[in-house]
Amino acid sequence: MNPKYRLALLISSLVVMIDQITKIWVHSKMALYQSIEIVPNFFHLTYLRNTGAAFGFLAGERSSLRIAFFILVSAVAIGCIFYLLKNLRASQKTLAISLSLVLGGAIGNLIDRLRLGEVIDFLDFHWYALHWPAFNIADSAITIGVAMLFWQMIRKRSLPFG
Repeated sequence: MNPKYRLALLISSLVVMIDQITKIWVHSKMALYQSIEIVPNFFHLTYLRNTGAAFGFLAGERSSLRIAFFILVSAVAIGCIFYLLKNLRASQKTLAISLSLVLGGAIGNLIDRLRLGEVIDFLDFHWYALHWPAFNIADSAITIGVAMLFWQMIRKRSLPFG
């Protein structure tokens, strides 16, 4: 197997496994909306279900429309990531890592949408009453992967692909 594919498979698989294990743990050990204080006035584990996308985008839309939209967007994103990975040079390891993080996160959240029709979120950071929207491991992997891609674009002053 090509080393870039082996790296992508390893990273994306780890992201999906950690994401799904943590979501299963939260679902099995906590009641919906239950919150466990970890660091006072800063971090809680809070079991939430997100029917929308980031920051609740499309949360109020009809269920079948919303789920179809997110499945389609996820499938297109996963297809684009595979295309980009296929065209990477062997020397572009940082790009392979960043794309693999995004891929793993997209698959992790897609599994939730297919299985539950919504995504389990539980990482709840806040400063006293000011809350950042809750998120999960898949969201974190996507954010880190996209940040790495932007960093590569800034460093190279161009798109890192091609």
